[in-house]
Amino acid sequence: QGQLVESGGGSGQAGGSVRLSCAASGHTYGFYCMGWFRQVPGKEREGVAAMNTVGGSTYYADSVKDRFTLPFDNPKNTLNLHMNNLDPEDTGMYICALASWCGRGGLSQYQYNYWGQGTRLTVSS
Repeated sequence: QGQLVESGGGSGQAGGSVRLSCAASGHTYGFYCMGWFRQVPGKEREGVAAMNTVGGSTYYADSVKDRFTLPFDNPKNTLNLHMNNLDPEDTGMYICALASWCGRGGLSQYQYNYWGQGTRLTVSS
């Protein structure tokens, strides 16, 4: 089955920008939705952004609209998350996931089949 590897986490500053990447490899045929989720202690996993990698449709949580984008590198099968105008509230573990399709707006964790290990991002003021 498919494998997802995230990278790009670390530290960022409020107002700055960070780029995360999720590289999919292996047998990903039939899985056309890739999403980014954020996990913080004491809260449910939150869908941040997702993309239908075939049609190109994107979905964003209200909290990141107009700040985050999802450039997809098709040759590398990599979904990037460009995070702009960072806020300390963006701090968390960012986890990439793979689903068959982006139903339910692509941001429901329950539709996803495979998950990466995550990359942690800390945004300081």
